[in-house]
Amino acid sequence: MTEWIQGIVTDNIHWTENLYSLKIDADVDTFIAGQFTSLALEIDGKRVARPYSFLSAPEQNPLEFFFYTATGGALSNAMLELQVGDPIWLTKKPNGFFTLPEVPNSRDLWLFGTGTGIAPFFSILKTQEPWERFEKVILVHGVRASADLRYQELIENIQHDRPGHFQFKAFVTREDVPGAYYGRIPAAINDGNLEIICGTNLSPKNSQIMLCGNPGMVKETVEALEERGFKKNLPHTPGQITAEYYW
Repeated sequence: MTEWIQGIVTDNIHWTENLYSLKIDADVDTFIAGQFTSLALEIDGKRVARPYSFLSAPEQNPLEFFFYTATGGALSNAMLELQVGDPIWLTKKPNGFFTLPEVPNSRDLWLFGTGTGIAPFFSILKTQEPWERFEKVILVHGVRASADLRYQELIENIQHDRPGHFQFKAFVTREDVPGAYYGRIPAAINDGNLEIICGTNLSPKNSQIMLCGNPGMVKETVEALEERGFKKNLPHTPGQITAEYYW
């Protein structure tokens, strides 16, 4: 049976009308970067729950999560209104296998995320493991508009701390934004532009890829990579693609 614990909201950061982050003080079990827990609120007499990946690193407190208020999303819209000091439920035991210990070794680590699907990558990047195991780490974030590009200060800090070791590239689909690529991630893999703008080749021999975000992006990106000879990373059959849906 799922064990629920009560946490306390310590901050609610409204980035845009639809994007926000919660910081929550809660005594969850130790987790691995990339894992998730479930958050819940009592809505109309029922406990409404949904899984969310940690954005914070395992040792960080308070815990941090990144949200998009989906149309008709009762929980995401209710959490948007939470105030500092308000209670919220969390599952005590984290879950998930979207973690670096599940990813084989390689030269390069590519992290592809759309929208709030970038959250588990920030958790991973705050740990030592990616920098000890991979020569180069490339974070690619796909969004609709420039306003959706959040946590830029965190990205800049990583770039400062990991010169030559870390690269970030934003993809924007509905605006022409200086410094960002105008287009979609799967198309840029198919036409080779991703490798050109990042200055790094994608190859099954030298690349491990983690995908997190909109199911459509994940599906199309996996298909584009499989055309290049990449294979899904399965428990007993190591490959190069590790994916998780998050939207």
